[in-house]
Amino acid sequence: GPNCLTPWKSQESEVADLPSKVLLHYTPKACRNPICLDLSTNLLHGRLTGNKVVNWDIKDMINCIGGLNVLFPLLEQISFLSGQVPERSERETIPQELVLPVEGDWVVLSSTKASEARLEKNIVAAFILTIKHFIQRHPINQENLIHSHGVATLGALLQKVPGNLMDVNVLMALQLLIEQVSVEKNVQLLQQMYQHLLFDFSIWNRGDFPFRIGHIQYLSSVTSSYQKCYKCKYGFFYCSLFLVCISSSYKDSDLAPDDLRAIRSSLYGLIKYFLSKGGTHEDIQSIMGYIAATSEEEQLCAILDVLFSLLRTSPTRDQLFLLLFEPGNADILYALLLNQRYTDRLRELVFKIVEQMLKCTKVYERSKQRMRLREVGYSGLGLLLNESPITTSLIKNILNQVLYADPVVNYRDLIAVVHLSHRADINVRVAICKKVLQLLYSQPDAAQQISQQLGWQETLVRLFLKENSDISFASVNGSYDQWSIEDSQSLDATTQFSGTLLEGTSVEEQEELWHSDPSHLHLDLASIDSYELADSGNQMTDSLPSTPSPTENSKSFSGQPDKESSAINDMGFSVDLSLFENQGGCIGMTLSSSSRKKGSEEELIHLLIDILLCVMWKGLERFDDAVWFERGQVFSALTKLGISNELLQPSDEIKLSLLEKMLEWTVTDNRDTKALPTHAENAFHLLLIVQDFLQAEGLVNTNLWTEKLLEELVTLIDSLSVWSSAGPEWIKLSQVQVQLLLGFIGQDNLQVCAMAAAKLNTLLQTKVIESQAEACYLLGKLESTLNRSIKEKTETYAFLIPLVRTLVSKVYQLLFMNLHLPSLPLANGSPSFFEDFREYCSSEEWKVYIDKYIIPYMKQYEVNTFSDGHERMAVYWKDCYEALMVNVHKRDREQGESKLKFQEYFVEPFNRKARQENLRYNSTLKQLNSQHTATLRQWRAAQLYLTCEQGPWAERKQNPIHWKLSNVENYSRMRLKLVQNYNFNSHQEASDLRDNLEGMHQAQPSSESLLLEAVKQVKVNDMEDDVLELPEEDTTAGASMEEKEEQGQKEKLVLYEECELVTIIDVISGRLEVTTQHICFYDGSIEKEEGVGFDFKWPLSQIREIHLRRYNLRRSALEIFLIDQTNYFLNFNKEAASAVLFRIQRGKLFIFSLPMFLQVRNKVYSRILSLCSPNIYGSRSPQELFKSSGIMQKWVNREISNFDYLIQLNTMAGRTYNDLAQYPVFPWVLRDYTSEELDLNNPAVFRDLSKPIGVVNEKNAVAVQEKYENFEDPLGTIDKFHYGTHYSNAAGVMHYLIRVEPFTTLHIQLQSDRFDCADRQFHSIPATWQALMDNPNDVKELIPEFFYFPVFLENQNKFNLGQLQISKEEVNDVVLPKWAKSPEDFICKHRKALESEYVSAHLHEWIDLIFGYKQRGPAAVEALNVFYYCTYEGAVDLDALTDEKERKALEGMINNFGQTPCQLLKEPHPVRLSVEEVLQRQTKSDSLSLNLFQHLPELKSFFIEGISDGVPLVKAVVPRNQSRSFMSQGSPEILVTASLNCIIGTHGWLPYDRDISNYFTFIRDPTVTNPKTQRSLSGPFAPGLEITSKLFVVSYDAKLLFSGGHWDNSVRVTSLTKGKLIGQHVRHMDIVTCLAIDFCGIHLISGSRDTTCMIWQIVQQGGVPTGLAPKPLQILYGHTDEVSSVSISTELDMVVSGARDSTVIIHTIGKGQYMRTLRPPCESSLLLTVPNLAVSSEGHIVVHTSIEGKTSLKDKNALHLYSVNGKYLGSESLKEEVSDMCVTGEYIVMGSLQGFLSIRDLYSLNLSISPLAMRLPIHCISVTKEYSHILVGLEDGKLIVVGVGKPAEMRSGQLSRKLWGSSKRLSQISSGETEYNTQDSK
Repeated sequence: GPNCLTPWKSQESEVADLPSKVLLHYTPKACRNPICLDLSTNLLHGRLTGNKVVNWDIKDMINCIGGLNVLFPLLEQISFLSGQVPERSERETIPQELVLPVEGDWVVLSSTKASEARLEKNIVAAFILTIKHFIQRHPINQENLIHSHGVATLGALLQKVPGNLMDVNVLMALQLLIEQVSVEKNVQLLQQMYQHLLFDFSIWNRGDFPFRIGHIQYLSSVTSSYQKCYKCKYGFFYCSLFLVCISSSYKDSDLAPDDLRAIRSSLYGLIKYFLSKGGTHEDIQSIMGYIAATSEEEQLCAILDVLFSLLRTSPTRDQLFLLLFEPGNADILYALLLNQRYTDRLRELVFKIVEQMLKCTKVYERSKQRMRLREVGYSGLGLLLNESPITTSLIKNILNQVLYADPVVNYRDLIAVVHLSHRADINVRVAICKKVLQLLYSQPDAAQQISQQLGWQETLVRLFLKENSDISFASVNGSYDQWSIEDSQSLDATTQFSGTLLEGTSVEEQEELWHSDPSHLHLDLASIDSYELADSGNQMTDSLPSTPSPTENSKSFSGQPDKESSAINDMGFSVDLSLFENQGGCIGMTLSSSSRKKGSEEELIHLLIDILLCVMWKGLERFDDAVWFERGQVFSALTKLGISNELLQPSDEIKLSLLEKMLEWTVTDNRDTKALPTHAENAFHLLLIVQDFLQAEGLVNTNLWTEKLLEELVTLIDSLSVWSSAGPEWIKLSQVQVQLLLGFIGQDNLQVCAMAAAKLNTLLQTKVIESQAEACYLLGKLESTLNRSIKEKTETYAFLIPLVRTLVSKVYQLLFMNLHLPSLPLANGSPSFFEDFREYCSSEEWKVYIDKYIIPYMKQYEVNTFSDGHERMAVYWKDCYEALMVNVHKRDREQGESKLKFQEYFVEPFNRKARQENLRYNSTLKQLNSQHTATLRQWRAAQLYLTCEQGPWAERKQNPIHWKLSNVENYSRMRLKLVQNYNFNSHQEASDLRDNLEGMHQAQPSSESLLLEAVKQVKVNDMEDDVLELPEEDTTAGASMEEKEEQGQKEKLVLYEECELVTIIDVISGRLEVTTQHICFYDGSIEKEEGVGFDFKWPLSQIREIHLRRYNLRRSALEIFLIDQTNYFLNFNKEAASAVLFRIQRGKLFIFSLPMFLQVRNKVYSRILSLCSPNIYGSRSPQELFKSSGIMQKWVNREISNFDYLIQLNTMAGRTYNDLAQYPVFPWVLRDYTSEELDLNNPAVFRDLSKPIGVVNEKNAVAVQEKYENFEDPLGTIDKFHYGTHYSNAAGVMHYLIRVEPFTTLHIQLQSDRFDCADRQFHSIPATWQALMDNPNDVKELIPEFFYFPVFLENQNKFNLGQLQISKEEVNDVVLPKWAKSPEDFICKHRKALESEYVSAHLHEWIDLIFGYKQRGPAAVEALNVFYYCTYEGAVDLDALTDEKERKALEGMINNFGQTPCQLLKEPHPVRLSVEEVLQRQTKSDSLSLNLFQHLPELKSFFIEGISDGVPLVKAVVPRNQSRSFMSQGSPEILVTASLNCIIGTHGWLPYDRDISNYFTFIRDPTVTNPKTQRSLSGPFAPGLEITSKLFVVSYDAKLLFSGGHWDNSVRVTSLTKGKLIGQHVRHMDIVTCLAIDFCGIHLISGSRDTTCMIWQIVQQGGVPTGLAPKPLQILYGHTDEVSSVSISTELDMVVSGARDSTVIIHTIGKGQYMRTLRPPCESSLLLTVPNLAVSSEGHIVVHTSIEGKTSLKDKNALHLYSVNGKYLGSESLKEEVSDMCVTGEYIVMGSLQGFLSIRDLYSLNLSISPLAMRLPIHCISVTKEYSHILVGLEDGKLIVVGVGKPAEMRSGQLSRKLWGSSKRLSQISSGETEYNTQDSK
C-alpha cells in the first residue's frame, strides 16, 4: 500500500537479514513519470506503462497547514453561537445504551456508522467525531495532538460551549473518541484524554441530567476496565479527584434534587467500587482528609456509609482494616462526635464503623487500643461533649461500645459513660442503670471494680439529678417527611442538611450556637468542674433525641439492623429495648404524660439505690474504717448535690431508703450462720450512722422515722444481742438503742410509737439501771413525749403508760421518788394507774420534780453520753466530704487530662487533617486552574500562528505588531534580536505626567550626597581577590568521582539552594537544583506573568562556562553560560553567620571569615564544576581566568576582533547583560560626528583612548584635577576622587536604550512613572558627544549596542518622547552624525571604526584605564581616573549595615550609581601587532594558515581528482568541531565528501602542508574507488528529485551524516565511520528537500515538499552526537508550496525557511512561534522561488531568489539582504544561477551552475573580488573552519581547493611538488583560472 514503508510488519531479528535476499521491492511512493524504483539491492528499476494517480489523504494534509490545532477555531466559534442554537424541542431521553446499570455491570457503547450519524446532529459531537476520524489509524496525527496540547485545548474549549449543546450526544462522541485512542494503544494520548476530558468535571457539570449521569457511568466503566493500570498510576489521584468532584457537584443548583442525589450516589458508588478493588494508604488518606474538611452532614454520611459497607462486604476489607488502623486514619472519626451540628445519624455511622473495626480479627489486639480509647479514656469525650445534647442514640452507642468492644468490661469507661448520661433523658438513665445492675448481678467482680473508680459515689449519685423541666422540645414544622430539599434551600448553607433540622432548635438559634463558618470546630471548653456545671442551671439535661427518620424507631438498640449483629443483640440491650422504643415513640410530639414520667423516675430511684447498695456492700467487703469512709461519701455526695440542685427525690428520703436497705443487708449478714464478729462491727458502724442521720435530719423531717427503719433496727439490734457482753461496746450499743427507741417513741406515727414503746418496755424489764443519770435521761425523755400526748390528747399516751410503769418501778428507789413524789400513783398493777397518772402529770409536784431534778440530769447525761459520739460523727462526715471532694477533684483532673489527650490524639489530628485537606484541595483547584490557564495560554499562542498573515485562519486586517528586545545573543555576545511584545504599552500616561510636571520639576539631590552618609559605616579598607575559598567539608567537592560514575546510572539530586535569578527586568526568587545530569531552576514567585515562570532545566553537558560574579558589590552570585549562548545570573543571598577560614599566603597565615552567601555560592560552583566536563574553568578569580584564557595573546596576534576582545574582557571582569548596574562598557572611539564623510584613515577623527572620557577635552582636565586636590573629607572616610558620577551605570544604560522595550519601562520606573524631560534624553549622537566635551561631570562611556544594534536608534514603537525646550522639535529617532545615511549605516561605520587600525593600535590604553593597572592606585591618580570610592569592588561591606531598610536603600543607590569592573591586569597591557607583523609571523610558522578573506587578491585554486571521477560531487565539508586528543595534534582532520551516486568519502585534511608552506594536505579515502569497500547512502533518492548539497548535513564531529530526499519522506542518519544507516525518521508527508544544522550542533532543521519544516534535536551522549530524537522538537507551518531552503541559528533562537511560494518565513526554535514573513522584491509576474538562503552570525539573512520559467539569465536571479529583525537592507541582481551559498563572517561565498565562484561583501552585496571561473557547474561549496580554504565540488567530480597563494619570499621555489599522501599532481598556472593537468608526473 502507498503508506507502507517496509514489506514486513515487524522489525524482529529473524527478518533482519531478509532485505538482502529480496529480489524486487516496488512501492508507489518511489515512482515518478515512467520510472518505478526497485528498492531491493538488485536495483532492477522498472518502467510504468499505466497512469499514475496521486491522491492525498486529508489526514496527512492537515499536517501541512498546522496540524489538528487548525480545527479548534471551529469549536471556539460554537461557543459564540449560544444565542442562535435552537433549544431542543423536548428533553431528550437518555439512550437505551446508557440506562443506569447495576453496580459493577457497566455498559460500553457499540460504535456504528448509524449511531455516529445520529450523534452528528449535535455540532459539538460532530466536531469530536471529526477529531476521532483524524486520529484513527494515524500515529502522526495522534503525536501531533499530544505535541500541540490538543487534548487540553479541546477540554478548555468544551468548557466554553453553551450548556444547552452539552448533551448525551457529546458524551457518546467523546466515548467513541476515547475508545478509538485505546484501540490505537496510545497510552500517552489516552492518559491526556482521561485527565483533560473525562476527569475534568468543569466540562460535565453544565449539561442536563442524562448527560451527567451518563458521564459518571462511563467513568465507572473506564475505571473498572483499566483498574490495574489506574491503581499503579493514579490510585490516589483519582480517589481525591472524585472527592473534589463530589464537592463540586454539591454546589450545583440547576438540577432537580433527585437528579442531584442520583449523581452523588453514583459518584460515591464509584469511590466504593474503586476502593473495593484495594485501597492504598494515599486513598485512605484522601478519604480521611475529605471527611475532616467537609462540613456537610449529607456528604459525611454518604462517605461514611461507603466506608461502612466496604468494611462489611468488600473482598479487600482486610487490607482496608489495616490501613484504617494506622494512627490518624479511622481513629480521628471520634472528633465527628463532638460537633453539635451533626445529627445522630452521623454519630451512629461513626460508631458502626468503629464497631466493625473492633470486631475485626485480622489485627493484633494491641493495634485496637487506640480505637478503644485505651490511652485516652471516655471521660474526656464526655467533657468535650459538654455543650452538645446527650441523646439516646449517643449514649446507647457509647455504652454498646464500652460493653461489647472488649472481652472484659472496662469499668473506668463504664463509669465515664454513666457520668456522661446524667445529662440525658430519664429513660436513658433508667436503661443505663438497668444495664449496670445487670452487670453487678452477672459479673462477680463488677461491684468491686466500680468501687475502685475515682469519685464513683458522686458519679452515681449525679443520676438522681432532676431533669431541667423548663426545656421542652416540641417538633419543628411537623414531622420529618415535610423537610425536603426545596423547603430548605432558603436556609443558610451551614444548616442545610436536606434531611432533618437539628435538635428541634430554630434556624436562628442554630446560627447563634454555631458560628456561621462551618469549618471551625471550637472544642476549647471552659474547665468548669463537673458539679459546678450542674449548679449553673444551663445544662440541657433532658434534651430529646433529634427528629429521627421513620425507620429509626424499629432499630435494635445496638444500632445493628443487619443479621450479623444478632449475636450481640442476644446478650445486648434486649432487656431495655422497650424503654428506648417507648422513648422513640414519643419523639416529635409533646412530652409524654406526667404519670409515665413519674413511673420512670421512681424506677430510676429504685435502680440507683440498688446499684449504690450493691457497690457499697458487695464492692467494699472489708470492715475497716476506710470502707466506711467510702460508704460515707455516698451520703456526702447526696448532701452536696441536694443543697444546690433539685433531685428526683429529696436527698434525706434517698438516704433513708439507702439506710433501710443497708440495715436489711446487715441483718442478713448477721443472721448468717457464718457471721463473724466483724459483721457486728459493720452493723455497729451502720447503727451510728442511722443514729446520726435520725438525730440530725430526723429532727427537721419527722417522716424519716419510718416503721420499716424501726423494724430493721430492732431486728438488727436483736441479732446483735447474740454478741452481748458486758464490754464497753455493748454498753454503747444499748445506749444507742435506747436513744433511737426514745426517738421513735417521740414520733406522731402511732404505729411506730407503739412498736418502739413495746420494744423499750421489753428492754427495760431485763435491764439493770444503776446510774441515776441514765434513769433521769430515760424518765425525762419519756415525760416530754407523755406530756405532749396528754396535752394533744393523742393515743400515744396509751402506748407509753406500760413503759412508764415499768420505768418508774425500776428507778423508784434510785431516784428517791418516795421522798420527792409522795403523791405518785403506785405502779404495782393498780387498775386505775392509767387514769391516775394522766392526772398526776399535770400536778405541780410532778412538774417541779421533773424540771428541778430530772431535766438537768437528763441534759447532763445526754452531754456525757452522746456528745463525743456526735463530734465523732461530725468529724467523720467532714472527712467523708473532704475525701469525696478530693476524689471528685482527682476524677475531674483525670477527665481534664483525658480531654487533653482526646484533643491531642483525635481532635488536633482531625483539625490538622482538615487544614491539610483544605490546603490540598485549594492547591488542587489552583493547580487545575493554572493548568487551565496554561492551556488557554498555549491555545492563544497557537492562535497567533493560525490567525497570522500566513496562517490558515489569517485575519483580513492584521493588528499592529510591537517588539521588544530578546535576551538571546550570538557568539560575539550581541543581543540583536527583537521578539513580539504581546503586552505592549504605549506609556502615554508617562508622557502626560512628564508634560504636566515639567514646569515644576525640581533638581533632585544628587545621589552623591545621599550616599555619603550611609556608606561611611560600611567602608572596607583592604580588598581581596574573589578567589574560590571553601569551608573544610567542601574542599573535596572538586574531586567527587563517585558522582561522575553515577551519571551513567540513575539521575540523583546532588544539591539544592534557595537563590534569585537576576534578569534585566526583575529579580525572581526560586530554588536551584543540581542533579547528576541536569541543572534546574524553579521559579518561586507567586505572581507569574500569564502563569509562565522563569523555570529552566538544562543538561550539565550543555554548560560552557561558569563565572563567579558580584551582585550589589557582594560576592554572592554565579553566571552560567551554555553552549547555545543562553546565560543565567544567579544570586545566593543567604543571611547567616560567617565561617572562619585559614589561608597561608607568602609564608604567612591569614585568618578570615567567609559570609554565608559566599559559602553557598562557592559550594554550588565547585559542585557544578565537579559534575561537568573538565574543559570548564574552575577556582578562578577574574585575573586568573583572564591570564589562563590566553585571550590577550589572541587579540595581540589579531586572531580575534576588537569587538570580541572587549566583550570578552567585560565578561571576565564581571560585566553582564543581566544586571544593569554591571552592564558591559565600550569606549567612545570617534570624535568626529559632524563631517559629511567619515575618513577612518585620518587619526584626527578618533578620540584619544589614553585618557578617561571626562578629560578627553583638555579644558576639563584642569577643573577635574583641581576638584581632586581640593577635596577633603573632614571625617577622613571618603577618599579623594576626580569624578562624582560613573562611566557605566543603570541609568546610563536606560538613557541610551530608552526607545527599546523593556528599557523604556525600566526608564519610566526609575523616573517615578514618567518619561524624563526631552532635553535630558538621548536624542542625538552629535549632541551627546558635545555634552561630554562641555561637561566634566558627564563621563558616560558607550554600551556594546552602539556597535551592532541599529534598532535602538529608531523609535519603532512610536513612544511620545516629548519636545526639546528651545527648538520645540519632537524627539523621535536618534539624530545621527551627518556621515551616517541610516541607523544600519551608522552601526556599520561605527563598527568599522572600532576595528580600524588606529583603534587597534590604541585600544590597549583604554583597557588599562577601565580593566587594567590605571583603574586604581597611583597610576589612576596620575591618569585622572579616580571615581567615587563606593563604585570600586570590595570597597563596601553591605552586611555591616544591620538595618534592613538602610541596606536596601544603599543597594538601590549602588545599583543606580555604577560599579567599576573587576581589575584584570596590574601591569600595562601589550600593544596589538600590526597586519604586517602578523603576516610575517604566519609565514614563518609551519602550522598557521592564512585567513583567505584577509588576502582576497592572492587566491589560488588547486584541484583534487579521484574522489568521484565523472560523477558530480554534491557535498564537501570539513566539520567544525572534531575532537582530537593532545597526542594527535597535527594529525589530519576529516574532510567528508558525497557524490551524486551516494558514495561517501572521509578523507584526511590539514589546512597547511608539511612540505609546501601555506598550502594544504589532503589524504584521499581509499574506499571511495574500491567497489568492495565503498560506503554508500542506503536507499535510493526520490525519483526525479534534483540531488543538491542541501540534502546532506554532517555532524560537527564528522561521525554522522544526515540526509534527505529519500523516496519514503525520511530524514536518515548514517554513521560515517561504519557507513551504515543508523536512523530513519519519517514525519514529513512528502519528500524532504533541504536540511541545515545550527552552529553549535544541537539542532537540525528539515524542509519538505509538504510545505512544513521540522526542527529535530540532535541526541548527544557525553557530548557526542548519536542520532536524532525520535520526534521533532517543533513543526513549523506557513508556506504554501515546497520548502526549498532552510537555515537555523540556535543562539539567536531563529529558523529561516524559503519556499517556492516566493516567501521567506522566520520562526523561533524554543516555542516554534511564527515571527514574520519576508517577501523579496520582484517585478516579474512569474513564480519567484527561493533556492538558497543563509544566516550570518549576526543574524543577517541572505536570500537568493530565482524566477521560475524565465529563459534568459538576465534578471532571473537576485540576492537580497535582511536584518535579523526582518528589515529589508538591499538587493543585488545576479548574472548566474546560484547552486550553493554560505555566509562566513562578513562575506557571502557562492557557486553557480555557470561555473563561477564569487565572494561578496555581506553588507553591500558587492563583489569583493572578480569571480573565479571553475569551467564546470559548481555543485557545492564550503569554507573550512579556519577560513583558510574554500572547498568547491564540480560536475565532473573534481574537488577544487581555493586558498591563499604562496607569499612572495617563497614564490621562487618549484611550483610542482608531490603532495604528501597523494599521487595526484597540482599545478597553478595563473591566478583566476585553473587548468587541469591530469597526466601523472613521472
